[in-house]
Amino acid sequence: MTDAGFDLAAHVRDIPDFPKEGILFRDIMPLLQEPRALREAVDRLVEYGADKHVDVVMGAEARGFILGAAVAYGLGAGFVCARKPGKLPHETVAAEYALEYGNNTLEVHRDAIKPGQNVLVHDDLLATGGTARAKVDLVEKLGGKVVGVSFIIELSALRGRDKLSGYDIFSLITY
Repeated sequence: MTDAGFDLAAHVRDIPDFPKEGILFRDIMPLLQEPRALREAVDRLVEYGADKHVDVVMGAEARGFILGAAVAYGLGAGFVCARKPGKLPHETVAAEYALEYGNNTLEVHRDAIKPGQNVLVHDDLLATGGTARAKVDLVEKLGGKVVGVSFIIELSALRGRDKLSGYDIFSLITY
């Protein structure tokens, strides 16, 4: 049971000029350190996915792994890792994307998602939408159906939702 009055944002730390000058980094580590905040975040994400018949949750390296795996457990679903190139030992598929401060690639195992599986895509942050769009593309390349895209934090001014038009998006905290 979630507590709608519990302020998750109070457990996010702002770090200016990280990872480079001009970026305001929203640090979720204090939220993860506080047992009640961690439980509340996971419970709210599980509640969001509860009626979506999720088969697999996909989380991106590295912070997307933390709550993504917990949400998968809470939903009785499997968990799939989207990782940086060269980190997965089996045959992979890849998607390239742009960050607000550079470019990158994500890979998943070619057999991580079976055609027709319902996939909840999860990450810690929605900024410009590049990382989330890459994960959505990977799911669809493998024949999965994206039933939702969830985040701990959304930076609305960066308009990441624009890259995810047509998908059901859920964010715990919006700045």
